[in-house]
Amino acid sequence: MPKTPRLEVGDKAPAFSLPDADGNIVKLSDYKGRKVIVYFYPAASTPGCTKQACDFRDNLAELNEAGLDVVGISPDKPEKLAKFRDKEKLTFPLLSDPDRKVLTEWGAFGEKTMYGKTVQGVIRSTFVVDEKGKIEAAQYNVRATGHVAKLRRDLSV
Repeated sequence: MPKTPRLEVGDKAPAFSLPDADGNIVKLSDYKGRKVIVYFYPAASTPGCTKQACDFRDNLAELNEAGLDVVGISPDKPEKLAKFRDKEKLTFPLLSDPDRKVLTEWGAFGEKTMYGKTVQGVIRSTFVVDEKGKIEAAQYNVRATGHVAKLRRDLSV
C-alpha cells in the first residue's frame, strides 16, 4: 500500500467543494482573504470526534476574533452531520466527503495504525490555510483531546 502524500507548510491547499450538513455547497475559495482551520475527523457522534468538535465549538469565538474560521470534514453523509451539529450545538460548517476524495488529496485518508493493526482510514488531521490559500500549518495524527488548546498555543490565540 503506497503511503498517502502529505501536505507541507507552503503548499497550495487543494481546492474543495463539498456539501454541508444542510446540503449547501461550501468551497475552500469561500474563505479567500481569511485564515481557515480545516480539520478532518473519522466519524460524527463518536467519543473522540465529539470531544474534538466541542473543543472547536467552545473556542470558536476566540479563534474567530483572531481571524480564523473553522471547517470540519468527515466521510459522513449530510444527514448524519446535521444530527451531530444539532445534538452538540456546533456553530461551524461540517462538510461531507463520502467518497474520501478531499480527505485523500489533503493526506487525511490512508494507511494508519489502529489497535496495533495497519488499516485504511481517516487520519485525524488539522490544517491552517492562510488568506492566499497556502498551507500555514499541517498536523497529522493529532489527538482528539487537548488538540484545540495546543493549536491555540501554536497560533498564539
